Amino acid sequence: MKDIKRRIKSVGSTRQITKAMELVSSSKLRKAKQRAEQARPYFNELYKSMCEIASANTDFSTVFTQKREIKHRLFIVVAGDRGLAGGYNSNVLKLAAAAHADDAEKPKIIAIGKKSIEYFSKRDYDIVGSYPNIAENIKPAQAQDIADTAIEMFRRGEVDDVQVFFTMFVSQLAQEPQQLAVLPMKTQKLEGYGAMNYDPSPEAVFDRIVPKFTASLVQCAVVEAYASEQGARRTAMESATDNADAMTESLSLLYNRARQASITQEITEIVSGANALE
Repeated sequence: MKDIKRRIKSVGSTRQITKAMELVSSSKLRKAKQRAEQARPYFNELYKSMCEIASANTDFSTVFTQKREIKHRLFIVVAGDRGLAGGYNSNVLKLAAAAHADDAEKPKIIAIGKKSIEYFSKRDYDIVGSYPNIAENIKPAQAQDIADTAIEMFRRGEVDDVQVFFTMFVSQLAQEPQQLAVLPMKTQKLEGYGAMNYDPSPEAVFDRIVPKFTASLVQCAVVEAYASEQGARRTAMESATDNADAMTESLSLLYNRARQASITQEITEIVSGANALE
């Protein structure tokens, strides 16, 4: 019975931790969702501007739309800084690993989040940028720094393809790993966009917007990923708390049965002893 009591106490202590983490994640999730909603309009306006320029000027020439033979890739991979979030980290990291499974060469990595850094470091990837502990409150300057690194590597021809891997927040119960192509950017004729004049030229305006657009994409990806992490962690901790409650109930039942059996045994021994004295 002492062993059962010890297990009940241990499960109770674990439950206190998981319940506290569940409450903390709930609070952080509310803030993260609000930040995501605030970031999306700015990104959408930039994306609209990119589409307007590209669709009205499909024949212009800029380094950011030049297709090359893909020999070297750059992956920007967003994962969490902590575990205990179900499959949140492993799902996006597996997606990134699978994306280059058929390539002769491993991609260069910009790792955002401790789990991303740990994963690619252990597997000997060339990490050109490490950004731990920025997801909870990423600053525009940090997103721009990441974007500038990617853009300069592409501009200099060090990489021929840039992609972002992150987790899109759908709901507390649903988070979807995403793979987005960033560079080179596609230009295609879209319905509803006529010819427009740009000063000094469409190429110059496009090249000026690309760094801001890329930084905005990175920031939105990190914000979405952080909301996803908190949603996944809250769900995982809620499940762990429920499991702890069920285990405590089961152990308590086992303890009560053992205690009842012990009492019955003691009564039997007392009665047997009394009968022996008669």
